[in-house]
Amino acid sequence: MVALVIALALFFDFTNGFHDTANAMATPIATGAIKPKTAVALAAVLNLVGAFLSTEVAKTVSGGIIKEGSDGIQITPEIIFAGLMGAILWNMITWLKGLPSSSSHALFGGLIGAAIAGIGIHSINFESLMQKVILPAIFAPVIAGAVAYLCTKLAYALTSRHDPESGGKLTQKRGGFRTGQIFTSSLVALAHGTNDAQKTMGIITLVLIAAGLQDPGSGPQFWVITSCALAIAIGTYSGGWRIIRTMGSGLTEVKPAQGFAAESSTASAILASSHLGFALSTTQVASGSVIGSGMGRRGTSVRWGMAGRIALGWLFTLPAAGIVGALTAMLVQTGVVGVVIAAVAGTAAVLYMFLRSKKSHVGHHNAVEVDQAGQAVRFRKKKKAMSVSSSKDEPKGGL
Repeated sequence: MVALVIALALFFDFTNGFHDTANAMATPIATGAIKPKTAVALAAVLNLVGAFLSTEVAKTVSGGIIKEGSDGIQITPEIIFAGLMGAILWNMITWLKGLPSSSSHALFGGLIGAAIAGIGIHSINFESLMQKVILPAIFAPVIAGAVAYLCTKLAYALTSRHDPESGGKLTQKRGGFRTGQIFTSSLVALAHGTNDAQKTMGIITLVLIAAGLQDPGSGPQFWVITSCALAIAIGTYSGGWRIIRTMGSGLTEVKPAQGFAAESSTASAILASSHLGFALSTTQVASGSVIGSGMGRRGTSVRWGMAGRIALGWLFTLPAAGIVGALTAMLVQTGVVGVVIAAVAGTAAVLYMFLRSKKSHVGHHNAVEVDQAGQAVRFRKKKKAMSVSSSKDEPKGGL
């Protein structure tokens, strides 16, 4: 059972990777800063590196939300299995619909629902849940959106065009933001690894503690860190193009200065939360930043209908994953037969959604309509200097 839960946790980590690739790479793909395949490969590498940088969030998951250990309840691997099933199914549903929902909240919702159904409501540490999950979920996207709004205003004010005959093309000043997006999007991918990969590390640590294979209160072992880092990196490399389409062009039309501002705000919020041990939803922060940047650029508009759909997804994530987790917990408590039925039903549901996605395929070729102002930044060597060209529409030496 422990081995089954660890395998399921790593599969959740994989879904987390392709579900959240858009957080870092949707805007630079949309503006043409990075080619789509290059973007997801870069995000995968940086997610891998970021997973090794901190373990504070893992400790929050393994020892903060559920009262496990000698001073609390004894959570079982079956309960963790049920919680993971709720998280994975919700991730797959929202991926199929192209909604950037929170993998983090799906995980917490599944665990909480399973623990309440299988043990009782007293098993939940509501103080920790409120302080490190609920409150950050409310304030983080609002703060990130406000910062992105101000940064976008500032970016456009500092690089205002003086040539009325520019025809809407990127000037030398404005073109530098496209190159800057390579750095800021990479920082978001690195920050994502420091926060989201650790949630699965916390789950595996929790099941090891529950099975008596690790002391309560201890952090993740090195093999756990390594396997989770690899799982989220592989998932990130697989793409998640449906959600990239929503984040890149579904919320607002993104220009390089906006993308730069949104990515900077997202990375700052995620890195700060990782340091403090907050299990933040990187999806909510990234979405808030994109909306804030759209509001900050004159002449563009936010597609509030899509924003409303995303907000509804956020609202239903915790309870929906919790309901699936609770139902699975009740099933697995019947014994081995219940576990087998839950595993087979969950696998069938995942395969069904995967096959259904093939009917309306979304890939790197049609995920986002790249901004026609330019193509991916290319660095070319000349005689004794480096020059940058973003496209035929930008002056050479685009910085």
